[in-house]
Amino acid sequence: MICNLGTARGLSAMLALLLAAALATAPALPQPRLLRIVVSFAAGGTADTLARLVGQDIAAATGMAVVIENRPGAGTAIATEFVYRAAPDGGTLLLTADPFVINPSVRASVPYDPFAFEPLCLLVTSPQVLVVNAESPFKSVASLVMAAKARPGELTYAAVGPGTSQHIAGVMFKRAAEINMVYVPFTGGAGVVTSVLGGHVTAALVNYNEVLGHIEVGKLRPLAVASHSRFAELPTVPTLNELGYRTIDATAWFGVLAPPRTPRETLLLLIAQFKSAVTAPEVKSKLESLGLHPVGACGDEFDAYLRRQYDHYARIVREANIRVE
Repeated sequence: MICNLGTARGLSAMLALLLAAALATAPALPQPRLLRIVVSFAAGGTADTLARLVGQDIAAATGMAVVIENRPGAGTAIATEFVYRAAPDGGTLLLTADPFVINPSVRASVPYDPFAFEPLCLLVTSPQVLVVNAESPFKSVASLVMAAKARPGELTYAAVGPGTSQHIAGVMFKRAAEINMVYVPFTGGAGVVTSVLGGHVTAALVNYNEVLGHIEVGKLRPLAVASHSRFAELPTVPTLNELGYRTIDATAWFGVLAPPRTPRETLLLLIAQFKSAVTAPEVKSKLESLGLHPVGACGDEFDAYLRRQYDHYARIVREANIRVE
């Protein structure tokens, strides 16, 4: 069930044999019996839910104690710096998302080098959706845009951030629509959902999995998806692009990384554990039921993905002159 995707830094597919050997000799490898997964977002959101699901599977499979520690704030930089400076022994890991590669482009400086980390596994992806409260008068993006133009600076939208793909998608949408909506940032998706359910904001850009249940029971109304193509689970909901608003392909991703200089043998074992957890049938089924797409791309494959994401957002941030103070 474990795929030979290499180690987290510069190893080729030929290391499949080493991965198999690592699994066969796992008790001899230097890994602490306590695994701390530091989540760069607040409790209750996608990252937190994912960490707990995967952590439970790893704990059951290995007998390790797995602790989930939420350290939100500073656009995910608090958690990222904490793990960046943690002992490289495999006992402290970072579960993070797109701000990991966006922050260096939108902020004057960040207290970490994203490419010094050891990328373990890209776990899941989730498309982002523009939603309003079901009792809202807005039944289309066109009606929302019309109101925003008639009342500049009065309408609001919530999103995790700043420095997230949701935040950047919102900036791009406002630029394309030539409207002035006030951005209300949150440290986690749970706060975003609560704000729109309670009618505290006009709209929200949020990961689909965090609003799936509310859409199904009719509490939230999806107006558009912030991706290049329609989402299979919302086939009648248009994309912002097809409506004429040039945005980005704002599909959120969530992955796990180890501190710089973590030993290769430890990385092999961690990769095997996370790959096994996210592809385990019961975990995979649960993630899919939550609106998350399990990926399980690890090592070199995840490293290449991070570099593509970094280049993608750096270009957009430069073109749109997006800055976060």
